[in-house]
Amino acid sequence: MPNSGRRTGGAGRPERPGGAPRSTGRPGPFTSRRAPGSRRSGVGLSVSQRGVRNQWGLAFMITLLVLVVGKLAILQGVDGAAYASAAAADRMQTYPVAALRGAVLDRDGDPFAYSVDASKVVADPQVVTDPERTALALTTLLGVPVPELTEKLSADGRYVVLATQVPPETTDAIDALDLPGVLFEDDPLRLYPAGSVGGQVTGFVGRDGEGLAGIEQTFQEELAGTPGTRRVEVGSGGNPIPSGIDESTPATDGDSVTLTVDQDLQFVTEQRLGEACADGATTRASAVVLEVATGEVVAMGSCPGYDPGSYSTTDPDLLGNPIVSSVFEPGSVMKAVTLAAALEEGVADPDTVLSVDGHIQAGDRVVTDAHDHEPVDWTVTGILAKSSNVGTIMLAREVGDQKLEDYLRAFGIGAATGIELPGESAGILQDSDEWSGIRAANIAIGQGVSVTTLQMASVYQAIANGGVRLPPRIVDSLTGPDGRVTDVPAPEGARVVSESTAERMAYMLEAVVGPGGTAPLGQIEGFRVAGKTGTAQRANPECNCYAGGGYVTTFVGFAPADDPQYVVAVDLERPTSAAEGGQVAAPVFADILRFALTADGIVPSGTARPDFALTGTP
Repeated sequence: MPNSGRRTGGAGRPERPGGAPRSTGRPGPFTSRRAPGSRRSGVGLSVSQRGVRNQWGLAFMITLLVLVVGKLAILQGVDGAAYASAAAADRMQTYPVAALRGAVLDRDGDPFAYSVDASKVVADPQVVTDPERTALALTTLLGVPVPELTEKLSADGRYVVLATQVPPETTDAIDALDLPGVLFEDDPLRLYPAGSVGGQVTGFVGRDGEGLAGIEQTFQEELAGTPGTRRVEVGSGGNPIPSGIDESTPATDGDSVTLTVDQDLQFVTEQRLGEACADGATTRASAVVLEVATGEVVAMGSCPGYDPGSYSTTDPDLLGNPIVSSVFEPGSVMKAVTLAAALEEGVADPDTVLSVDGHIQAGDRVVTDAHDHEPVDWTVTGILAKSSNVGTIMLAREVGDQKLEDYLRAFGIGAATGIELPGESAGILQDSDEWSGIRAANIAIGQGVSVTTLQMASVYQAIANGGVRLPPRIVDSLTGPDGRVTDVPAPEGARVVSESTAERMAYMLEAVVGPGGTAPLGQIEGFRVAGKTGTAQRANPECNCYAGGGYVTTFVGFAPADDPQYVVAVDLERPTSAAEGGQVAAPVFADILRFALTADGIVPSGTARPDFALTGTP
């Protein structure tokens, strides 16, 4: 072939100048994509390996996406309402709405206790923005030092109490400051405007609003009412949102309790007992006034007493009501029961004459009159008027132990009266089949048996009421917050002795305050008075014996004797005195009964006191 002027290399490929072969742009069987002069460090992944890796990555991404989308679907479609509700609930606050406690009133509507609106100032420290500035704003209004407030407002919790029972005008002033995190709760204030007058009857409530003594305790449920609630939506400052949710269940205020007590007579009774306690020998004095026809307590007091408004600073031993809870051996005032039994059983009548010695054997002991004496021919009236222990024991033996016990229990001895007050004692009366000779003699004259002041008053109420005993009561009615009045049913009365026996007993008891009786100081000018003295040994708590215990002196009676209206029972505890009931208890009795009669407008007796035969010929 003719020469084309081109040089070919090898298989006829044209040669590049310089003899270098031309690259085809594709790798040959033994060529590499790596740059000339580089070195291979390992074996490269194959196409199939890279495919597997990519598939796993894609699967992972798809799975993750499915999970995220699924969770979003659950949150929005399934749990959305629940989360929305939880968010709303987080903004909701529930506050108690306190019921206003009912009042305790006397028979004329004068208050012994009532409640007024007040608030508890509280805070949420997590919402308070500046504890120190908030404390400075509140210190004067609350009367709490700045450091104390600052410490509370900086606490870790969500609830602290800054002040309690704050009056409305103060909370209004605090509310106007618009302090973040500072809120109010109902916290009514209980007031006792009569102070210590009637305090032992009224009782008191604790800081939690629970009645702890007296009427406040007995009628806790009725007085307390039913609290309500308020559920409101609050903002970031802890204050209610004006346009937010505000749901309330109103509280139902408590009932008011109207007592049978007359506040004026209560004041006079406590004042006179206070004078008795100031004599230097009387450590405790108690008195109760009953209305004869109803058994209602018109006054009930004891010295020393207490002010319910200051109960927290009062000696705990004084926070009871000794008229119903403290027992004592009544002494000769109990002779009225023994002689009533003798009259009712036909053993004797007021003019029956007995030859009474100055002493009598009783088992292994000898019982004497106040002063031993030669035999005296006394009538049964004279035995009572002279308070003869021996004559009374003689009559009791004629009645018999079992019969005497029956009469004692019928008059209410050994059983609680059921009055609407807490802590009442039943007293102590042993069964007659357990009486020894000396015990039987002692019980007949008021020793070896224990009673409360109220029980003794109830005994004489039965005699004054024609022989019908009406269990004493002290609550007249309940008045609801709507003004509706509900009377408290009076307990049923029970006949203890016949009307004839009661009238004869009243006659004999009138002799006690007459000429020759033991209690002329129990007389009240213009009125005929019937009653009985008592002087009983007081148990000495230091030795659990009578030695060194002194005496409890008593006087129980009623007036007018010809038309009984009021019964008054008085007892004085005198550990260092041997003075008799006619000397110290009778004057207290007379002063209290005089006020009760005159204040009630009771007309003086229109008949003269009878002439009594105290002695005679057997």
